[in-house]
Amino acid sequence: MRTDTPWGTLPARDHLLAAAVDAAGAPVLDVVVPVYNEEKDLEPCVLRLHDHLARTFPYSFRITVADNASTDRTPEVAAGLAAALPRVRSYRLEEKGRGRALRTVWSHSDAPVLAYMDVDLSTDLNALLPLVAPLISGHSDLAIGSRLSRGSRVVRGSKREFVSRAYNLVLRSSLAARFSDAQCGFKAIRRDVAERLLPMVEDSGWFFDTELLVLAERAGLRIHEVPVDWVDDPDSTVHIVRTATEDLKGVWRVGRALAVGALPLDRLARPFGDDPRDRALSGVPGGLARQLVGFCVVGALSTLVYLALYSLFRLGVGPQLANGGALLVSAVANTAANRRLTFGVRGRGGAVRHQAQGLVVFAIGLALTSGSLAALGAASGSPSHGTELAVLIAANLAATVLRFLLFRAWVFPDRVERADRSREAYEDGPAAAAPSAGHADDTHHELGNAR
Repeated sequence: MRTDTPWGTLPARDHLLAAAVDAAGAPVLDVVVPVYNEEKDLEPCVLRLHDHLARTFPYSFRITVADNASTDRTPEVAAGLAAALPRVRSYRLEEKGRGRALRTVWSHSDAPVLAYMDVDLSTDLNALLPLVAPLISGHSDLAIGSRLSRGSRVVRGSKREFVSRAYNLVLRSSLAARFSDAQCGFKAIRRDVAERLLPMVEDSGWFFDTELLVLAERAGLRIHEVPVDWVDDPDSTVHIVRTATEDLKGVWRVGRALAVGALPLDRLARPFGDDPRDRALSGVPGGLARQLVGFCVVGALSTLVYLALYSLFRLGVGPQLANGGALLVSAVANTAANRRLTFGVRGRGGAVRHQAQGLVVFAIGLALTSGSLAALGAASGSPSHGTELAVLIAANLAATVLRFLLFRAWVFPDRVERADRSREAYEDGPAAAAPSAGHADDTHHELGNAR
């Protein structure tokens, strides 16, 4: 997994001024069409796309054919189109891979908005302007066409429909993805965002799209979704089983990298200035607002787990043993979740010490809840199960407040201090917050002959 993404401060997203871009001699939009052995469909695709953009697109544009080592007449067809149409160019790459083609062309493009679409033009071209408009206006960082949105109209076989929905279900359950359609061949990205993201994307094939979107979403970038009208191409050469297998391998690789904190996603979130978690609140210590939100979410989930375990243990043992066992299990999970999600501690370093300190906090919570149960038993003799739960909830609320204060001041004080330093450095200028790093050489292969 590449981590040598360049540092530096990205400016706030502004509306792209067409006059300024034209003055620089660059088109506003560069649409890439990656192809492999498409001598039959390439020319009608490019002609149709060129005609549509010339008639409807209000900004300057370019169409780039990215040939992925085709072995038929595709290179000659692409060269002929580039010679006949001044706003069309072609690149020849000597290795296959849609991700490799997109990374190569996007990395060398001078257009501020970069897009791509499949050569079969399964997506209605009327969605192209709505796709790139949020990027031109500065509203969003990336945009994707979605075949699974409520407003989409899709014509395709049941097999592909099942595979698509199953794949997106896997992404939601394993990588917590919130975008609805990872593999629709209709996407766009701002160039300044691509400069940051592309060096971090490892895949060079079909999983490239998914990896790009997952990293962007985890970094807090804004992804705009456009419902599309889409008609399946019956002559598609995509091998579903092989592609699905490679995608699942990619899901495992990216999920593992995210779990162990191997990706410097903080380099992407803060410079954009759009992450509400990074906004300083007057009178509030650094990081407190974000930590409170994370702690409350983790606390709510762990409380539900605790109550479920207590009810389960209560079937076989007394209230004190049931309370102790349920609290112990939920406390270990609570400490681990808060360590990762609330205070942003990644990796295994210090995990044992944090759990040991968490058990001390657990002992204090146990004393509060057990004392409450003892007081209830002394007062009412044989209270009902509902009464026990009500008392435990009240006692847990008090224990939760104390737990947060102890976590913040004792268990994870270094994370709190780091948040304070980061905020102070960011207020003085993000460039002072971290050393600069050289640009990654994110293309392993040079561009082929530009025609």
